[in-house]
Amino acid sequence: MENSDNQLIELILAGDRPAFDRVFIKYYKNLYSYALKLINDRDSAEEVVQNVFCRIWEKKHQLKIDGYLKSFLYRSVHNECLNYIKHKKVRSSFQTHYNSKPEHIESDLSKELSAMELKKQLFMAINELPEDCASVFQMSRFEQLKYYEIAEQLNISIKAVEYQMGKALKILRLKLMDFLPAFLIYLTQTL
Repeated sequence: MENSDNQLIELILAGDRPAFDRVFIKYYKNLYSYALKLINDRDSAEEVVQNVFCRIWEKKHQLKIDGYLKSFLYRSVHNECLNYIKHKKVRSSFQTHYNSKPEHIESDLSKELSAMELKKQLFMAINELPEDCASVFQMSRFEQLKYYEIAEQLNISIKAVEYQMGKALKILRLKLMDFLPAFLIYLTQTL
């Protein structure tokens, strides 16, 4: 067996196509099974083995097969499988990274644009409020003052603050109907 393999090696190195075909026929099935065990994908295992044989034929004049054709072929298939697995991991990692980024960026951008639009609409609506309502709303939501503090500063009763705040919220709710979910979230975060 070793003698015939050594002879086949010599013939392949000399560019003998029939010798190469004999090696292919002799080892292909077992090399394919070996690759399939390593990478568990029929098409890829077939491609790996074919790549090994193509490379052998293309570089036949540069090959250094140290006596044992069978071990050389198995080692070549093993290395090609490892390269395939590494490449697959890199590709999978890149794909995962690539797929997650645009959605994340798009989601953040969308949230930021929605928040900016909500603020713009909110300030426009606040400017249209009656003066007392606008003052109470701004002191409560932007200055974070309690109702009794607002009452003291404006020299009005706490009930008047509650009334003005209720009126402001009712008007703002109507003016910001399209932004109501975001507006409600905004209000609960500032309470």
